[in-house]
Amino acid sequence: LFYGETVESVRRLDRLDDRPTVRCLSLDGAEGFDDFRALAATAPDTAPDVAVDESDDAVIIYTSGTTGKPKGALFDHHRILWVGHNMSGLGLTAFDRQLHAAPLYHCAELVLFALSGFSLGTTHVVLPAFEPTAVIDALEKHRINVFLGVPTMYQLMLGVAGLSERDLSQWRLGFFGAAPMPPTSVQQLTQTLPHVGFMQLCGPTEGGPSGIYSAPEEVVARPDATGRLPVGSTEIRLVTGEGRDAAIGEPGEVLMRGETVMKGYWNKPDATAEALRDGWLHTGDLAIRDEDGYLTIVDRLKDMIITGGHNVYSVEVENALAANPDIQDVAVVSRLDEVYGETIVAIVTPTPDAAPTIESIREHAADYISYYKLPRELIIGEIPRNPSGKILKHVLRKQVRS
Repeated sequence: LFYGETVESVRRLDRLDDRPTVRCLSLDGAEGFDDFRALAATAPDTAPDVAVDESDDAVIIYTSGTTGKPKGALFDHHRILWVGHNMSGLGLTAFDRQLHAAPLYHCAELVLFALSGFSLGTTHVVLPAFEPTAVIDALEKHRINVFLGVPTMYQLMLGVAGLSERDLSQWRLGFFGAAPMPPTSVQQLTQTLPHVGFMQLCGPTEGGPSGIYSAPEEVVARPDATGRLPVGSTEIRLVTGEGRDAAIGEPGEVLMRGETVMKGYWNKPDATAEALRDGWLHTGDLAIRDEDGYLTIVDRLKDMIITGGHNVYSVEVENALAANPDIQDVAVVSRLDEVYGETIVAIVTPTPDAAPTIESIREHAADYISYYKLPRELIIGEIPRNPSGKILKHVLRKQVRS
């Protein structure tokens, strides 16, 4: 299914594929393709006489591809149904009206919200694409109760003039996740819209998605944390490189298991064996648990920087730089260095009329992080992100190391 603006991309993919052609349907009558709505109007209104078992394969959802090529995660009906059960535990009810603005091929929008909403019987309002003013208009017009947005979406919405004056009184729950949101943005969001219960979700596509979450009061109390409790049926462990459970304050890889975890990667047995070990999904995320039980994702295992013998977590550096009013968007990667092993590089999109320098961003960030974590090089430019808002670190590393 696609909209007309992507028709040329669909045609190119069709020409590249020498296998039997996949039937592509247009949502707005693109020339040369069957119209989905017209076909739907001719379909019978009775359920098909087909037996479906919970163990039957249901969907393949592709990962974000932040560290390389996306992989297809395979789920059966049982796993998808359990995601819906988990969401009802987070407050979604049959009486809610949901707004969908993120891509429906993304696991959080499709499974966590659309499919769980279908199972509960919620009302759905779907926008063809994200545009901050259009989203705010829809929240007001349709009296939306529940909305999911990635951090970039919320940050753009916060930039729309008069947001706090709009009648968004029916908006009850605002979920965010898929990528880290700087604590400063979380604080601005909760202060601008204090009547909305904002909840942070964090979990990989391979998890269903499922993982950890912060309830609204926890988001307000700890905007710097990623989550506190496992979602629904999920179990979470933090494990060191030696295979033992990480101590309080010690970084460990996030492992998870539960009813929603994928069956495996489609046609990738080696990658499946690497990800699913001893009954646990190895997520590749590094996190720290504090004395109050809050977990904070500090990096991807593949993104951790080792400079001068010190481990540096890029998310911590990015959060410190994001607190700078001259910086609109930021990503941190490394360049290979003969002396330090790796040296820290900041890629920055300035706010309008700002002109940050390496000296100015180091001086500002020194109030938040240690000296050895400060970037040594600054590149001004746009941050490449996938449609769910995640930074494509492998693209940036290739650019700075070429």
